[in-house]
Amino acid sequence: MLNRFVAIFLLFALIGCNFSRFFIYAGFEVNQKYISEKLCENKNRPWMHCNGKCFLMKKLKQAEEKEKKQERENQRSHYMEALPTVASSFTFKRPTVKTIYPERPVLNTTHRAFSIFQPPKALNLQA
Repeated sequence: MLNRFVAIFLLFALIGCNFSRFFIYAGFEVNQKYISEKLCENKNRPWMHCNGKCFLMKKLKQAEEKEKKQERENQRSHYMEALPTVASSFTFKRPTVKTIYPERPVLNTTHRAFSIFQPPKALNLQA
């Protein structure tokens, strides 16, 4: 039961982050009458027929600025994670014990290839 509640809560939190503009617009549509009467900046000028849209634009602009600020913070934190904070040096140690395994001949093979495949010989071209 608790796991289901946590999953639903996280789902709504993720949806809320991604669809914040739609929630602002839906809140405006639901409360448009109150916004146009009380919160509108242009209620002194009824000929503009603003009806609270100025308030909506201001809220959308604030939400967009908040998103950009959060994106910059995320990029900055990713940048800080990529940089090493402590200078560290790596030292490689050679193995102290070297194990030598004896060569075991493979049975039923011929070694004729050694006489055929040889590296090219350097030509001495002197003028």
